[in-house]
Amino acid sequence: MSDVLPDVGGLSVGILGGTGDQGKGLARRFALAGHSVLIGSRSAARAQEAADSLGAGLPVRGADNASVAAEADVVIVAVPWDGHRSILASLSAELTGKIVVDCVNPLGFDKQGAFALDVEEGSAAQQAAAVLPGSRVVAAFHHISAVLLLDPAVAEIDLDVLVLGDDREATDTVQALASRIPGARGVYGGRLRNARQIEALTANLISINRRYKAHAGLRVTDV
Repeated sequence: MSDVLPDVGGLSVGILGGTGDQGKGLARRFALAGHSVLIGSRSAARAQEAADSLGAGLPVRGADNASVAAEADVVIVAVPWDGHRSILASLSAELTGKIVVDCVNPLGFDKQGAFALDVEEGSAAQQAAAVLPGSRVVAAFHHISAVLLLDPAVAEIDLDVLVLGDDREATDTVQALASRIPGARGVYGGRLRNARQIEALTANLISINRRYKAHAGLRVTDV
């Protein structure tokens, strides 16, 4: 890729719903890359427990979601889908003017496996944009394995992170953040309206992982 991305080394990263494996995994990798990381939860105590579980010496701490939303430079949304709209709506003031990175995959599960759910706005990222009109919403980090993120034996994550959004400066920032994770690369994937198929593709990756007992990611060729 020929794009020159911004230097994001000094940005702090907040993760709403950061007590789950995906949130903790991203927190760990960004902290290892030198970022100050804030893990958010409805319970500040639970958030601090999640931060402590990542090990001593990392620049990670926990707080309630509102404090994380207010303090962090860039905020990643890793909350459960069923609480997505209400949690973001409750934080609209704190998130105004900020880059908000939505990595939520609206999925259902039945005996046949994972499947994509219909979302009124089109996608979780578009729902976030509708709920947070004052924020700069970007979609990214949908296809990165929490197992690999948390595994200390995995030094590099072999995948591209597709980054979607309508604000070029915001998508450039998130591409650069993604590339701070060793082995990963942030790749622009289109406008926010195209986030639906990116989120839905996670169901296919889950099927691949179950069949092949893997932690599959994606690589984009010729870029």
